[in-house]
Amino acid sequence: MRFLLLLLLLTDWGPPGSLGEGIPQKTITATSPHFDEEEKYSTHMPQHLRCDACQIISYQMWKHLIETETKQPSHRAKGALSESEYTDVLEKSCSQSWKDYGVREVNKVKRFFGPGIEKSEGISVMISGGPWPGRLFKMCHNYLGEFGEDQLYREYRQGGREALERLLCRDTCPEAEIPGQGAFLQKEL
Repeated sequence: MRFLLLLLLLTDWGPPGSLGEGIPQKTITATSPHFDEEEKYSTHMPQHLRCDACQIISYQMWKHLIETETKQPSHRAKGALSESEYTDVLEKSCSQSWKDYGVREVNKVKRFFGPGIEKSEGISVMISGGPWPGRLFKMCHNYLGEFGEDQLYREYRQGGREALERLLCRDTCPEAEIPGQGAFLQKEL
């Protein structure tokens, strides 16, 4: 009998005058983002999403490197990887499926959503798949070609995720969105 009563309360079903009647119900709605032609069909990452994308890519590079270093034998110099190892790791970080990432729109602003990216407030529908994994793949490989695995690994070893993000995102993100960027620029000057 208790189970039946609990089931009736949870399903919001019951005769008139039952427990849930008269309590105002809060309705939550969410809509999927509306994509323009560039967002739908271009093979390139749209400009307004590049900052999020470079932060995602720096996170994935950092995550893959740190995971590989922690698996290394302890007799190595503080987890340092050989050139062939870090080259393979960075290549794998770019060649992954990128299936955990998508785009959502909150307050009429489109942003990436997934591991390593700051969560935006609000309720929305995330659209994953489609052109987004291919664009992240392409952008990540462009970074490998532009900076090279040696420079990327050196930055990672010197300053971890923040250093990778500063390197990759310096021309893409506003200064305020890159961790430690203000202090880094002052130090360089």
